Amino acid sequence: MNNCFIILAGGESKRFNSKIPKPYHIYKGKPLLLHSLDKAKNNKKINKIVLVINKKHRQYIKNLKIKDINIILGGKTRAESAYKALRYIKNSNIKDVLIHDAARPNFSKNLLNNLIKELKKHDCIIPAIRSTDSIKHKISNKIVNLKRENIFLIQTPQAFNYKKLYSLQNDKSNEITDDSSLFIKNKKKIKIIKGELNNKKITEESDIKIKNFIKFGLGFDVHRLVPNKNLYLGGIKIPSTLGTLGHSDGDPVLHAVTDSVLGACSMGDIGEKFSDKNKKFKSIRSTILLSNVIEQIKKNGYLINNIDINIITEKPKIRKYKKKITNCIARLCKILPSQINLKGKTTEKLGVIGKEKAIACEVITSVIKND
Repeated sequence: MNNCFIILAGGESKRFNSKIPKPYHIYKGKPLLLHSLDKAKNNKKINKIVLVINKKHRQYIKNLKIKDINIILGGKTRAESAYKALRYIKNSNIKDVLIHDAARPNFSKNLLNNLIKELKKHDCIIPAIRSTDSIKHKISNKIVNLKRENIFLIQTPQAFNYKKLYSLQNDKSNEITDDSSLFIKNKKKIKIIKGELNNKKITEESDIKIKNFIKFGLGFDVHRLVPNKNLYLGGIKIPSTLGTLGHSDGDPVLHAVTDSVLGACSMGDIGEKFSDKNKKFKSIRSTILLSNVIEQIKKNGYLINNIDINIITEKPKIRKYKKKITNCIARLCKILPSQINLKGKTTEKLGVIGKEKAIACEVITSVIKND
């Protein structure tokens, strides 16, 4: 079995009406196209992935730092982008191909597996749902009733025998709006399987409004500053004559972030997960602790929506390290830096923080339950 999954994300998104192109808009905690990409990468029956992008969006792709997939530039139309992808894999010994619109992030792994299974018996398989609405067809000034039991709403991914699909491409292929239309146009057989109600196409910005329940969590931590200790803030080692005293590496930023994430997901707190009475956590890097928690919340179906951080300290000044800290936390939490807001605050020389005897951090995190 040699399957290729093609994701089409090369459109202009003119109806989406947002400064951020639709495939890169945050949806359920991560950029829209990553939902489809992650499902393809996690399917062991898929051997190759090709992502087709708009040439104007190259910087967005660069920021995502996507690895282990093939990225190519699309054409002026959806059909042209699909053809470019098919031509790109021509010499890759691909037997079957699945073509998917990035604008449909909610298809299930069961649908994907069903499509692949049907490829053993059919050359073209498409998921579809029946219309539950009354359907009218307007021709000039005449309106005609259509039987809704004969109407199918077509979805992606669609699955094909690669050679059969590629052979149907021609100069007029740009007239089609989905790849199965080539089979219909050439009077080839098509297998329709049951689609999914959740597998809706996101077209306008209103479609992307999160209907899931958003939860929030608060985190706070403070550590004493002492000589002969390292100073870690947000996973970054900061040059300093004083460091934080703690059972682990004493990183108040990552400790507060970890607590806020756990709180948002109703999963306890950092002290319960990583007790300071347990010797195995002695001097452990807080990056390891946060990474562990991120894996736990992922298994429970949670995604981080955004993180807002206040680092409260007289010294060092945070501005110099802001970008490094933000990027480190984003990497650990598997989100984009744009989903993190980091601020440096002082206490105007008041209290132990004002006297440079301690550093504190407070964090609020919002999470979404990923259905």
